[in-house]
Amino acid sequence: MIYLSQLLGNPVLDANGEKIGVVNDLGIATREVFPRVTSLAFQGPGKSPFMISWRKYVETFDDNEVRLAVPATDIRFSYLQPDEVLIARDLLNKQIVDTRGMRVVRVNDLKLSDTSSSQLRLLGAEVGMRGILRALSPALERLVMRCSHALGHDIPEKIIAWNYMDLIDRDLSNVKLSVSHQTLDDLHPADVADIIEQLDPRLRGQVFAQLDDAQAAEAMAELDDDEMAAKIMGDMADADASRMLSEMDPDDAAELVGELDYERAEKLLRLMGINEQRAIRQLLGYKDDTAGRIMTSEFVSVSREATVADVAKIMRDLPDDFEPVNYIYLTDDNERLCGVVPVRRLFVSDPTDTLGKLAGDDDVLTAKPDDDQEDVAEDIAKYNLLAMPVVDENTGKILGIVTVDDALDVMEEEHEEDLRIAGGTSDSSDSDANSDDLMRFLRNQMWFFFWMVAAVLLALVLGPSTGVAVAFAAPVALVVAGEMIRYVTNFFLEYDADDEDAPSIGGFAVKSVAMGVLWAAIVMLVCAAGNGVVNGASEGLGAVVFELMRGFEAAAVAVVASFASAPVYLKVLRARDERGSDTSGLVLHVVALVVALAVFVAVACALTMPLLG
Repeated sequence: MIYLSQLLGNPVLDANGEKIGVVNDLGIATREVFPRVTSLAFQGPGKSPFMISWRKYVETFDDNEVRLAVPATDIRFSYLQPDEVLIARDLLNKQIVDTRGMRVVRVNDLKLSDTSSSQLRLLGAEVGMRGILRALSPALERLVMRCSHALGHDIPEKIIAWNYMDLIDRDLSNVKLSVSHQTLDDLHPADVADIIEQLDPRLRGQVFAQLDDAQAAEAMAELDDDEMAAKIMGDMADADASRMLSEMDPDDAAELVGELDYERAEKLLRLMGINEQRAIRQLLGYKDDTAGRIMTSEFVSVSREATVADVAKIMRDLPDDFEPVNYIYLTDDNERLCGVVPVRRLFVSDPTDTLGKLAGDDDVLTAKPDDDQEDVAEDIAKYNLLAMPVVDENTGKILGIVTVDDALDVMEEEHEEDLRIAGGTSDSSDSDANSDDLMRFLRNQMWFFFWMVAAVLLALVLGPSTGVAVAFAAPVALVVAGEMIRYVTNFFLEYDADDEDAPSIGGFAVKSVAMGVLWAAIVMLVCAAGNGVVNGASEGLGAVVFELMRGFEAAAVAVVASFASAPVYLKVLRARDERGSDTSGLVLHVVALVVALAVFVAVACALTMPLLG
């Protein structure tokens, strides 16, 4: 076995041992299961690129050199054939779709197998850490492998076989890959959506271009990021985007259209068929985050006098892309909803039975179009429903249904919002990975910057040596302040203000102060123990220990102050929630750190300055 990284840059010698260049790339015939290396690309004198037939001219090779079977004067250069690709140029360091694992990976190296003394075949792509180490230096790879083996944690190879790869980083529409872009057609739309979300933005459109309208519509509906879906839609031609919208379920299409700007949305809607346009516009007429906005208008309703045989005929005539039918809804003479029958009950009933007989007199659980979508989702989960009808409050007519998959999406969105508040993240989403990493770093390590501010302030007020010594205890106050915010937000998410089982605000305040006092006691106990150890070891450190003690005393006061202010943060969260306003956990975190910093610096100065004389 040999790797591409071990061949690249090796000298190419002719039959006389004369160096004529260095290995630059290898060409493969893509239509084979394990492609044979067909061409050798090398860089000659003056960095001139050359390509020759591997089978015809290469005699031997290893990880040190490639030797040809003929003198340099007998070489005839060739060209890349239509079914060939250069693996260093087209595969190495490129993104590929692992269609078996349904993920996007980056190729770090390529593994080759020698079938004879001069023949090579491509086995697959190395996508793990070893490929990166080998590309940097084979010696580095061996060193790391020895160290990891000595520690009992071997680093395995991560090879994706060629027949499981789908190249997507360049236009190879004329090349017959062993697993072509059609492989994506065989994946579930949710898997295609996962792959698209992992890709670089410039590659997403290429994947959608390989799908027909129906497949693209299904994959688009599965995307979790609405802004990403709108961006992809915005880059598509108007006719293509409109056809895809027509293929989507009305509720999914309405959600996507709602993310587009007005002019673009109107243009796409006008290009659609009348029926599809009417269904989407109807849903767009309802407020965001309501049952009307997430319901679908595709459902089956019949009169109470309809028989099982009648319903069977209706369902046979439904189009293939109709929303899955789990319930048959019954209406009276005025078209008001008056009953519901699960589809499974039809299979065990006589064809002549009427739906009214099967429905019985059970009340139907319904929602109104203006109901909050979270309340509807919770009712669907509470009563184990597959769908809930949405009815007009005045006429009693059924307008649509909220299906269980839409309810799950709503609950997932609400859960993510709760986690953002609890984790101290900003409510605005950012698809840029670098921005996410920066925000995560600021959120988790923000106390460090406030610590630096505390050190500077105390050094200016108390002098450099004393100020730095006192500031040594500042992280205690700052880190505990961050924990206090997490405690408050977790309490806010767990208990509603109207919940009878929720502790009162007074009880919460008492518990918070008690926790602050407990934290402060622990700080002082640890500080006292450290003081005794240091004084026992060296009497010369007395002045430093004295200043440190003042710092920890100030930290203990700041800890109590932080937890004593917890009820204020809770009341702010609840007041903003009642007004329907979102609250950024990051802002709360910053405010808590500012308060803790102010208390710490003020108390530290008050305790230390009089003693400095």
